[in-house]
Amino acid sequence: MIFNRAAAVILFSVFLIADARARAADNPASREALEFFERKVRPLLSGSCFRCHGEKKQKGKLRLDSLERILAGGESGPAVVAGNPQESRLIRAIGYQDPELKMPPKEKLSDDQVSILVRWVELGAPWPKEGPGGAVKREPGLEVTARDRDWWAFRKAGGAPPPAVKKAGWVRNPIDNFILARLEQGGFEPAPPAGQRELLRRVYFDLIGLPPTYGEVESFVSDDEPGALERVIDKLLAKPQYGERWGRHWLDVVRFAQTNGYERDGEKPYAWRYRDYVIRSFNEDKSYKRFVIEQLAGDELEETTRDSIIATGFYRLGVWDDEPDDKRMAEYDGLDDMVVAIGASFMGLTMGCARCHDHMYDPIPQKDYYSFLAFLHNVRYYDKPKYDKGSATYASIGNKEWALAVREHGNKARETKVLVRGNAATPGELVRPAFPAVLGGGELASAARPVPQASTGLRRELAEWIAGDENFLTARVMVNRIWQHLFGRGIVRTPNDLGKRGLAPTHPELLGWLARDFISGGWKIKRLQKLIMLSSAYRMSSRVREGEALRQDPSNELFWRQNMKRLEAEAIRDSILAASGGLNLRMSGRGFFPKLGREVITAGSRPGWGWGGSNRKDQSRRSIYIYTKRGTLMPLIEGFDYTNTAQSLGMRTVTTVAPQALMLLNSSFLDWQASVFAGRVLSEMGADPAGHPADFVRRAYRLALSRDAAEDEVARSLAFIRRQETAFESRRVRSTFRPGVPDAIERGFKDTQKPSNFFEGPEAGWEYFRGRWYDAGDNIDWVDPQRRPFALHKTLRLADGELSAELSMRSNSEGASIYFRGGNKGDLYWGLELLLDPREDRLELRRHGKEKEPVVVKTAQLELNTGTWYRVRVVLAGGEVSAWVGQGSLDGRKPSLRATVENPAEPGDRVGLSSREAPVGLSSLVVRTAGKATAAGISGKKWVVAAGSAPGENLERSTRQALHSFCLVLLNLNEFVYID
Repeated sequence: MIFNRAAAVILFSVFLIADARARAADNPASREALEFFERKVRPLLSGSCFRCHGEKKQKGKLRLDSLERILAGGESGPAVVAGNPQESRLIRAIGYQDPELKMPPKEKLSDDQVSILVRWVELGAPWPKEGPGGAVKREPGLEVTARDRDWWAFRKAGGAPPPAVKKAGWVRNPIDNFILARLEQGGFEPAPPAGQRELLRRVYFDLIGLPPTYGEVESFVSDDEPGALERVIDKLLAKPQYGERWGRHWLDVVRFAQTNGYERDGEKPYAWRYRDYVIRSFNEDKSYKRFVIEQLAGDELEETTRDSIIATGFYRLGVWDDEPDDKRMAEYDGLDDMVVAIGASFMGLTMGCARCHDHMYDPIPQKDYYSFLAFLHNVRYYDKPKYDKGSATYASIGNKEWALAVREHGNKARETKVLVRGNAATPGELVRPAFPAVLGGGELASAARPVPQASTGLRRELAEWIAGDENFLTARVMVNRIWQHLFGRGIVRTPNDLGKRGLAPTHPELLGWLARDFISGGWKIKRLQKLIMLSSAYRMSSRVREGEALRQDPSNELFWRQNMKRLEAEAIRDSILAASGGLNLRMSGRGFFPKLGREVITAGSRPGWGWGGSNRKDQSRRSIYIYTKRGTLMPLIEGFDYTNTAQSLGMRTVTTVAPQALMLLNSSFLDWQASVFAGRVLSEMGADPAGHPADFVRRAYRLALSRDAAEDEVARSLAFIRRQETAFESRRVRSTFRPGVPDAIERGFKDTQKPSNFFEGPEAGWEYFRGRWYDAGDNIDWVDPQRRPFALHKTLRLADGELSAELSMRSNSEGASIYFRGGNKGDLYWGLELLLDPREDRLELRRHGKEKEPVVVKTAQLELNTGTWYRVRVVLAGGEVSAWVGQGSLDGRKPSLRATVENPAEPGDRVGLSSREAPVGLSSLVVRTAGKATAAGISGKKWVVAAGSAPGENLERSTRQALHSFCLVLLNLNEFVYID
């Protein structure tokens, strides 16, 4: 695709500026790094290193129990160079890179443990602030005080009325009182209301994650009746797409994925049922109280339901090592994952930081961590899929259907002991199930209600306490999450940490009032969302104005305006599908597999393992249904700051990097959708776009941006289309073919792929074949390098006559081949091949037949360079084959290769192409027989239409490609990916 370079630079520059405006002022990376240290690094150092390099013993004069001492090192120098694993002696030692330096000396750490420490050093060796001497010191048994309990997040939500304000006419509901009171206190004016179009677009994306149509915008703008916005909100809250939008937010919080992580990253069968349960729960407006209880103890309710069982899949969503080095430690790692997920998701607390010692910041003693863990200790350790009553990980939901779910050891609770330094090998004091003391908890006397035979009922007690009407912390956490997604940031900017390490709330009284209102309103999420969205605060414009507010509050801490938001990765992709008209709204199920590039598949240790194939209709579904494999993500989704599936994520980071712009301009998905989009515009026009290009532009604007194009926009768009037409007219007509899969792939993945995925090229006019693959063991198949995937043209025929073409091989190519006088037998090619080999600087004429390997008929030396276009000419006359390859005109030259083929009667007369390792460009493919020339249809874009026949076929190639380019640019506009 050709683009005006200056236009592309301007486009990306504006993209950068817009994102800088939208980005939150605070970066949570340092807090995440410290949490990574507390959850992963400290337990590892404690369990594997402190025995020899701790407080009591220091082999080699090295201590590893404080950052100061690690950086100082021992007899051999510093143990760690922060940010540089390659120069860190500790990393070399645990990797056994030096035979004289191995730690631990008796047994090497697992690969995953090594990776944790490498990652820690890469992050700069984060370590919480230390006391004098470097070591973290606490008195034994942290005492929780009344002052600790008076922390704003732990208090009961106040019942005081909303504050009075001077500008009472601005107030639509009590939310506005709280916002305006702070603004008036600072002498600020709230921003004016957003325009009707901006407001409607905001509401649509906030509630369903999809743009409004042009007709929906016009209808809203012209609706002068009172309650127009409320009617739109009610309509959107009732749409099934609402649950998909808000379900996606929740899946971030609960670390949802459909695979285990680690190297093999195997599937968690039926994990998708949990995703569908979440979507249903939001659509049904299930009370948040019930939502919490079902996930924590749905199997322990008096009346269990299909959904309440599925909900307990919450416990099983974390990463899981199917072959741990230390099974006992792995079990506690699994329990820790549950404690951390519950603490972050429902309580906004970093509970995991108290696993090895008293919490460094919050009043959570280590004993409270293990008392909390005691509620969960009876949960059976995650195990490999097994579908029967004895399964540790799956439960029957009727009709021979199964769900990923929680299962316990029985109705007798297991003993729980505090682990000294978090090490499973050093159990200490026995503890009973108890709620955190800082939240008014205490030991649980006994389960007061009947429970299922195979369960203790302890999780039910925990769930009822967390979701209790007196637990305002739980309500504050969820209210803050809802506010965050409607305003671009929360009242507390650290939604998973309302403790002392988190950021303070900007409006604590408002958060408390909303929490109390949320509880008194039955914990209903839709009700709260509607209340917030009908406020004047929500309706404000996001546009920045000069004034006192901008000078004193540039980061909009006081919400004097709305925040402009960039769409999340999924919403960007879904909006592209909506604009093109190809969006498939089918819901539920295991999900679909986006098509991945060869380089993405190659990255796995077993390329393609656990991935599959889906047709284009399924690949047009909403992004929430993308199969979520922890180790393999669609680049477009990953590139736009997709969630972290390893742990609970309260807020996605928003970055702006060059690859994002490159993906939107060049990805195969965008190229496909731009083609679908252009086809839709042409189909709906019902007129010749060559004669009405301005109509094409106007309709495309309506479909992409839900508005009319301004006249200057039409003029600039037409000028762009004309420039593109001129560029394409002077450009060589070419098609690109490339290998679509690695040379070695997992068999299950291979069997899901259609032939055109093995060798990729134009859809129109070509037929594709898999080639031959061999079993290499371990369920891996290798391609036969002599019988690779290939393509044959559907209509070109050549038995005797002449073939001419132009060919170019990419820099890493190992060769490209033109096939002629051939055909296929199944997935194998039979016939003649002219191989251009740039590595050996040679041509080879080869014959494919019944022999296992192709027979080399003739070889000729010829200098061949990658990146260069070569003209190729082949003349066939009975058994005589002559071939010319070179640059410039071939007229008057001697053949580069001439040979006699022993058996000229091959099984076909088709023409084709193959490539080794890298893409090959093909242009000007022409066959001449009996004085008649037939050209291959290598003529640029063929319109792909969501439904109906393909329009625009009579347009000039340059016009088709120019319109395609214009549609692609529209999908790249800031206005398309940002919400005002």
